[in-house]
Amino acid sequence: MDYKKLIKSKNLRLFILSCLRFVPNKLMIKLQYKIKTGRKLNLKNPTRYTEKIQWYKLNYKNPMITKCSDKYEVRDYVANKGHSKILNELYGVYDCPDKINFDKLPNAYAIKFTNGSGKNIFVTDKGSEDTEALRNEIRGWFNEKHQIYGRERGYENITRRVVIEALLERDDNNDLPDYKFFCFDGKVHYLYTMVDYVDNHEQGRCSFYDRSFNKLPYRRSEYMEINRNIPKPSQFNKMIEIAESLSSEFPHVRVDFYNLKDRIIFGELTFYNASGYTVFSPDRFDFIMGEKFILPEDAP
Repeated sequence: MDYKKLIKSKNLRLFILSCLRFVPNKLMIKLQYKIKTGRKLNLKNPTRYTEKIQWYKLNYKNPMITKCSDKYEVRDYVANKGHSKILNELYGVYDCPDKINFDKLPNAYAIKFTNGSGKNIFVTDKGSEDTEALRNEIRGWFNEKHQIYGRERGYENITRRVVIEALLERDDNNDLPDYKFFCFDGKVHYLYTMVDYVDNHEQGRCSFYDRSFNKLPYRRSEYMEINRNIPKPSQFNKMIEIAESLSSEFPHVRVDFYNLKDRIIFGELTFYNASGYTVFSPDRFDFIMGEKFILPEDAP
């Protein structure tokens, strides 16, 4: 079932999910998995990567996931691991939009909500922006009733704040090259990158690579395969080293970096990649990734 074609409005989809918040997590996850992948979820003996992500949501309760999912608190985690040099420049963190002094910000900056997916504002020219309109949009983030649409435990208790960081510059291809490393028990096994996606995410192309940056015949099914040679990024081995350092405390986490002008910049830590509803092409990659994901017997 292509639910996005059936219900085209994202806001309507989210409204429907909010109306179903009374449904128990396990039942709701089974329902969402069936709708989004077309398959029945096996939680008793999960073998697919996407199935194990659902198990992870329900059973893995490590409080460090909350810290590392918070767009502000994760900075401390990265710094404490010895990698403060890869953190993007921070202009401020605010627990109230009225405290933001836009006059003191540089001409370009990025505004991010600490516990909301997709709640970002990218300002390229401060002089052309209506700062009160920006403040009102941010107020809306704070006033919105908190929902965890994918029933992802790690996001439940994140403090509502706004961080303002340096706006990253695009490369010569008008892209922001980022590399998403899939780590299992502190070891990088795969990564994917995307091209042609910054201005129109739906038109992006996606391919997976191994830890030597050899292109693999796998992709996320909603995107076309990358159809050109992507050179191995500079400091690729260093990115792997840092990804393995940051992921060492977890059974699984995706570690994201930007690589701009030979500089590694930390992106985020993602514990529930695409909320565990990715449809891979071909399908066997779901099982291949699942083999790497060893679920803990004594989940905290």
